[in-house]
Amino acid sequence: MTHLQISEDILPLGQFKTQASQLLKCLNSHNRPIVITQNGKPAAVVLSPAEFDRLNTQARFIFAVQQGLNDEQAGRVIDDDALDAILERELSTV
Repeated sequence: MTHLQISEDILPLGQFKTQASQLLKCLNSHNRPIVITQNGKPAAVVLSPAEFDRLNTQARFIFAVQQGLNDEQAGRVIDDDALDAILERELSTV
């Protein structure tokens, strides 16, 4: 994601409503989020579908890494030999 362009990417709700079609077309080509304000305060952020997917994938990866670190700290790990034995046993029954 490229950085927010303050002069172009922060819009009041009324302006977004009147230019929605044009802004959504530009959303994918500029690859920048649009911040929509209401009564002068940020109310929503509009992202391209690709950027939304990228952020979700990144969040899931970070969550999985954190779960792995938590498991390691709590001692919920096995060594390579034990893993090999489990896999060999499970795969030999298939």
